[in-house]
Amino acid sequence: MELILAGEWFSKKGFLKAEIESVETYDSIAELPEKLGLSFIVLSYSLARETLGVSVKRDEKPQIILLKIRDFSPFSFEEPMSVSLQHLGNSLKDEEFVERIGKIKEYIAQGDVYQINLTNRLDFQLIGNPRDLFFNFYKKQPVYFGFFLNFGEFFVISGSMELFLEKKGKLLRSKPIKGTGSSAQEILSSPKERAENLMITDMVRNDIGRVAKIGSVRVEELFKVERFRTLYQMHSSVVGETEKGFKEILLNTFPPASVTGAPKKRAVEIIDELEPHPRSYYCGAAGIVFPKGDFKLSVLIRTAIGKEDRVSYYAGCGIVWDSDPQKELKEMYLKVRAFWEGG
Repeated sequence: MELILAGEWFSKKGFLKAEIESVETYDSIAELPEKLGLSFIVLSYSLARETLGVSVKRDEKPQIILLKIRDFSPFSFEEPMSVSLQHLGNSLKDEEFVERIGKIKEYIAQGDVYQINLTNRLDFQLIGNPRDLFFNFYKKQPVYFGFFLNFGEFFVISGSMELFLEKKGKLLRSKPIKGTGSSAQEILSSPKERAENLMITDMVRNDIGRVAKIGSVRVEELFKVERFRTLYQMHSSVVGETEKGFKEILLNTFPPASVTGAPKKRAVEIIDELEPHPRSYYCGAAGIVFPKGDFKLSVLIRTAIGKEDRVSYYAGCGIVWDSDPQKELKEMYLKVRAFWEGG
């Protein structure tokens, strides 16, 4: 069992290694203890069964992994060994991905949804060590919420830059990402990207409003573009004041709005119909829970899940009425670039 975090989780440089005290697994959010202490938690997307009542696909992995942590200590490493990834195929071939975009547009035309996040799973053979794969991935594209978890039976590699929820005292914050491109101007000049970001920001306002003090929810940032090494991303920031606890907040906000669609429940139903793969931890959440009840959770985008010499990396796109299928396909592969080149 091994957990290594990017120092950015704590606004530090370098990497940190967790001193793991114990490991617990759960099948539902409701089963979690009221007090967690210092912990690292991983939440499967398929907990949507509990929070939304939608019977989404799930795999055999634990719905919730809870690592009780004694402490985090600085972790130094030599230059990672080179690794390679041999592409074995996708859960959706390119033409199938494009065809699914057409089906989503039909649902939008019928008034079922306004936007849906459609994802794909890319399967690889890994030649090398998964921990080296993580460090190479991170080196290719440093992010705020990178981590490597070797659970023994499987491993999780995340290069996420998206904040799902952070609670400090009574302040609850979310920074949903919607809008991807190869330049800031490409994103900001696109009515489609701005409309999609605004739609998801409004969903997050609604989600936080379910647990926040009336009148406290506000948008702090709108259409902010950040540069990462292989792409640009647009995010907004929503905050609210709450006295609710970790479990109640999750039950009212999970899964993250940016990886589902609007309205959330119907979007999740359609996603499960169109995607042949279970998302597993991808599009779920992971992060640190602090002893006094504060927490910081990332959205598990830019995430890979593997076992032995097989690893699957997931990527997706937000689809709206005026989406260009070929541009969405190109965006999907743009999000894969740092991982594939890091292998």
